[in-house]
Amino acid sequence: MKKKKWSRVLSVLLVMVTVISLLPGCGRKRAEKEDAETITVYLWSTNLYEKYAPYIQKQLPDIQVEFVVGNNDLDFYRFLKENDGLPDIITCCRFSLHDASPLKDSLMDLSTTNAAGAVYDTYLSNFMNEDGSVNWLPVCADAHGFVVNKDLFEKYEIPLPTDYESFVSACRAFDKVGIRGFTADYYYDYTCMETLQGLSASELSSVDGRKWRTTYSDPDNTKREGLDSTVWPEAFERMEQFIRDTGLSQDDLEMNYDDIVEMYQSNKLAMYFGSSAGVKMFQDQGINTTFLPFFQENGEKWIMTTPYFQVALNRDLTQDESHRKKAMKVLSTMLSEDAQNQIISDGQDLLSYSQDVDLKLTKYMKDVKSVIEENHMYIRIASNDFFSVSKDVVSRMILGEYDAEQAYQSFNAQLLEEKSISEKVVLDSQKSYSNRFHSREGNAAYSVMANTLRGIYGSDVLIATGNSFTGNVLKAGYTEKMAGDMIMPNDLLAYSSKMSGAELKETVKSFVEGYEGGFIPFNRGSLPVVSGISVEIKETEDGYTLSKVTKDGKQIQDEDTFTVTCLATSKHMEAYPEDENIVFDGGDTTVKDTWTGYVSDGNAILAEPEDYMTLR
Repeated sequence: MKKKKWSRVLSVLLVMVTVISLLPGCGRKRAEKEDAETITVYLWSTNLYEKYAPYIQKQLPDIQVEFVVGNNDLDFYRFLKENDGLPDIITCCRFSLHDASPLKDSLMDLSTTNAAGAVYDTYLSNFMNEDGSVNWLPVCADAHGFVVNKDLFEKYEIPLPTDYESFVSACRAFDKVGIRGFTADYYYDYTCMETLQGLSASELSSVDGRKWRTTYSDPDNTKREGLDSTVWPEAFERMEQFIRDTGLSQDDLEMNYDDIVEMYQSNKLAMYFGSSAGVKMFQDQGINTTFLPFFQENGEKWIMTTPYFQVALNRDLTQDESHRKKAMKVLSTMLSEDAQNQIISDGQDLLSYSQDVDLKLTKYMKDVKSVIEENHMYIRIASNDFFSVSKDVVSRMILGEYDAEQAYQSFNAQLLEEKSISEKVVLDSQKSYSNRFHSREGNAAYSVMANTLRGIYGSDVLIATGNSFTGNVLKAGYTEKMAGDMIMPNDLLAYSSKMSGAELKETVKSFVEGYEGGFIPFNRGSLPVVSGISVEIKETEDGYTLSKVTKDGKQIQDEDTFTVTCLATSKHMEAYPEDENIVFDGGDTTVKDTWTGYVSDGNAILAEPEDYMTLR
């Protein structure tokens, strides 16, 4: 009797243990452990999700990295900081220390790290604060200069430019034979800005130029800073001369990138201002193309460079040594030579700001080898003000409305002008939801967005790629711009279809397991987000396998019918496996436009999150 009684007691105890293990507190502990093991990295572009992010995760099997497609906008990160949502690691391409100043006190000082020590002093100085601290590091350079059609030079026996005078001579020689010597896509702000700076890269990199740049970019400088009176007046004089020498006019202000490419391909244009990536593109098309630098008045040659992005770390990492070490390991991997090679286009030269990365130039960059070896790679000044003001002032110079002196005065005045920013709140979020992935729930922030969007689209089910949303849902008042930034940039589109239960399961499987030409999940955080259904997924050494799809706790039957909305880029949906029974409609309006339209009237309500995924 005693033995039977003890067995019953033991059975009861085992049941109790099981029940206790399933209580919310245990779930919270599991989630907290997963959070502690995760490093969150915000990527500025969805393109980095293709090769770069998977490569990093593969190198770090012991660290779970949550990759989020954030935004190429420092105002976005300022908003996250103000609402306690700043991630562990930040990347941004459209960057300046001037715009980054509100973040300074929230970012780690990297000046004494090996990562900063590897950056050439020439370039590191552009990221150094007045007090000697360094919060941001540049990742490899995208080179900008002149893309040159050598076939045309050879056909008309015109010498390739070797200095500014021969560049002008070439432009005039082509004009005589009815070919445009030089133009560029001055429709865009960055072309206006980079031409202005590239023509004076030598002076802007001088002692006086660096002194002004440090003052302008100083995060501790609370007043607006204009142009200096030493370097910049001459920069506008050179721009004015360049406009005359190349014959730029109103027509050039209407030129977009496609217009320039068409002119170049049809042998109507000999040279344009562009990226080194254009050299390979045209070489592959059979056009003998080379790349040349900016020719300076003092005889020097310089290349304009844009870091593919800048990277910074959250200062909160210093409060947890284990977490900080993990983040530094992730940073080191992100800056490695092999990782940087995942960023650039196939066949493009890796131009790194790091001494740890060997210079290996392809044939496409051979004509600027000496420039690169001299470290004459100027990093553009790229504050938001410089983008907008350069567009305005350079455009007016091209139209003949401003001479050099008027251009200088206008540019300076606009930099000093206090800007009024509309802060109308269109979405008031009363709760905060984490964007950390949890194996028994999924991603709460993403679930909020998916559930809300399912309601907007009026679908039974919504399936979204793992990079569709930009992070935490914060307890904050969102302006229309910040609300728009909750959706992945780079043209996320919505596709709808009516399908059977069997077809729905196949669709979910494609998003979970990936397909050729489509998005393939490479870690837990990159798994798709679903709304209206729940999924069970098995993690294997080879990836992820879909085990079960349920709705309201019941397995979906093959004969059931559903309206389904899928969120993905056009590139991935065009590669989606063909099925004569599944026809996707839509793909015309971006999800961001639909979302901002929904929130713009100020009456939007966010849905509650659901536990949509179990990962085993």
